[in-house]
Amino acid sequence: VQLQASGGGLVQAGGSLKLACAASGSLITVNGVAWYRQAPGRQREWVGTIASSGMINYGGGMEGRFVISRDVGANTAYLQINNLRSDDSGVYTCSLRYRSVQYYGQGTQVTVSS
Repeated sequence: VQLQASGGGLVQAGGSLKLACAASGSLITVNGVAWYRQAPGRQREWVGTIASSGMINYGGGMEGRFVISRDVGANTAYLQINNLRSDDSGVYTCSLRYRSVQYYGQGTQVTVSS
């Protein structure tokens, strides 16, 4: 199983970013993809999950500015973050569970400047 998150970068507060999570094979339709973020000195935080059915759930306080989607044909899940704030800075990682094993991709760094 291979997962690769991309799309992070340096952005001004108020801007938007769309992160991508490319998965090997057709796993995003077999298993859900979850997004997490971790800010320096803080615990990893669940952002949300898009299930194999396409149903989306968000972590507490995430719904609204965070939008999860996917492109089945491209085997890619996305996380769009709107109206970025400085406390959105951190490493964003995607994850999926396959055959009882939780896989995490390498994260992508998001830095929001005020």
